[in-house]
Amino acid sequence: MCLIYFLLFLCCSISLFLMSLMFMLMDLSVIIEMNLFSINSSPVVMIVLLDWMSLLFMSFVLYISSMVIYYSKEYMYGDLNLNRFIMLVIMFVFSMMFLIISPNLISILLGWDGLGLVSYCLVIYYQNIKSYNAGMLTALTNRIGDVALLLSIAWMLNYGSWNFIFYLEFMKMDFSMQLISLMVMLAAMTKSAQIPFSSWLPAAMAAPTPVSSLVHSSTLVTAGVYLLIRFNLALNYNLMMILLFIGTLTMFMAGLGANFEFDLKKIIALSTLSQLGLMMSILALGEIYLSFFHLLSHALFKATLFMCAGCIIHSFGNCQDIRYMGGLIKFMPLTCCIFNISNLSLCGIPFLSGFYSKDLILEVLSMNYLNMFIYIIYFISTGLTVSYSFRLVYYSMIGDFNFISLNCLSDHGMIMLKSMLGLIFLVIMGGSMLSWMIFPTPIFICLPFIMKMMALLVTIFGIILGLEFSYFSLSYKLKSFNFMNFSFFFSTMWNMPVMSTFCMNYYFTNLGKLYYLKIDQGWSEYYGSQNLFNNLIKTSKFMQLLMFNNIKIFFMLMILYLMVMIMMLF
Repeated sequence: MCLIYFLLFLCCSISLFLMSLMFMLMDLSVIIEMNLFSINSSPVVMIVLLDWMSLLFMSFVLYISSMVIYYSKEYMYGDLNLNRFIMLVIMFVFSMMFLIISPNLISILLGWDGLGLVSYCLVIYYQNIKSYNAGMLTALTNRIGDVALLLSIAWMLNYGSWNFIFYLEFMKMDFSMQLISLMVMLAAMTKSAQIPFSSWLPAAMAAPTPVSSLVHSSTLVTAGVYLLIRFNLALNYNLMMILLFIGTLTMFMAGLGANFEFDLKKIIALSTLSQLGLMMSILALGEIYLSFFHLLSHALFKATLFMCAGCIIHSFGNCQDIRYMGGLIKFMPLTCCIFNISNLSLCGIPFLSGFYSKDLILEVLSMNYLNMFIYIIYFISTGLTVSYSFRLVYYSMIGDFNFISLNCLSDHGMIMLKSMLGLIFLVIMGGSMLSWMIFPTPIFICLPFIMKMMALLVTIFGIILGLEFSYFSLSYKLKSFNFMNFSFFFSTMWNMPVMSTFCMNYYFTNLGKLYYLKIDQGWSEYYGSQNLFNNLIKTSKFMQLLMFNNIKIFFMLMILYLMVMIMMLF
């Protein structure tokens, strides 16, 4: 089953890529309307938008998912429910495809909700308490965005159609469109895990590694960025400035947190969060093609990174702590080579795929007339990216081997290696290929020499900081001045998971307890239902007593009446 879907997705990916090239060369956009059925002369129409952007993105999604499905054949070997897992992954991919080709808010919601529901099933795939908590946090955070999208659908009724693509630029200054774009921005922030909705992204690492590879490269988290790329014409200046601030803050927070984390998958998840912040912030500056370019190049090296991480975790008997690793280059040379190439691409080392997008983004930002805060945060975040990447390389490749003596570390997984090799060539050459496609006319950059060299300088500083920090992080000196508290604060993303769970649950639950004790079982109980019930029982018992003894009471009353009359006579 894995092999069939792998070949199917691979063929579809190649054909869609060739179609996107044709659409790009001919400058085509095709909108297909399919009349599903009519109710009282009101047609229900399914609309599909095909342009070079949607076709190119779909080809990347299908190519990465084909490699992930092939990878799962060995990684998930021995799982009794492998077919169910593959079917869930395919549903996940189809939901993403549905979202990509939709110029209509209703069909976008179907794809959007499909992603949310299937991601919940995949996060809780390993059934334990940690997975259940992570799945619930993921689902509930994404529900906020779903509600925002539903509200935007309701406001879109003002225009008589849900095909937003026809109204974006024309109705830009209208209040309804501004409200819709605000709701869409909120939905995109929840799906792409921007501050303050960031805590679900590292928690979703409870899913199997092939799922993480797919989710963090080209599907779930990129859906928000892609939606904003489609809605970019409707975003006004104020919304863009808010998005820029939140994007840069997310990028900085995630980069800082990854330098203090010890879980291999969470480090790579935080690097995804950092890159999403970069995509959002450059999109907020109006550079939608740059954002899309980085989205595609990031998808390639991030999928490869997760595959390598899965291979290492698989060999380590499901151990994810990087402190147990070290010297892996001797045991797993091919996996480590692929891991290092992907890591260097993430850092933006010339001339790998990440370099073409990241360097261009930094230079375009330097060309823009912006404040010093954004400029400094951008370059510090870039330095932090290099820092945590080289820290990861130090802990896993260079440092001392800290695992048990009896181990089975080797490059024995041929299927996993083949799927990683299928992506690594694109990681090396994909960036230049995409830059020639998306920017046939080169962007003219004119900067002073020091600003031109800033990206290279922060990369070098990041390498030095990452290696030095990892070398001294376990020393006594850093532990002596309460370093562990700082480490915990930064690795938990400025206490965001605590705020997303404990603060959202505890106070409301406690308030419910107080209400129950003071109101439900307090004054309300005394004056309300229970006391009323008791009074009714007492009254009915008294009435019953009267009814059962009415003759006696009648005679008693007659005797009393006679006694009163006699007394009155005398």
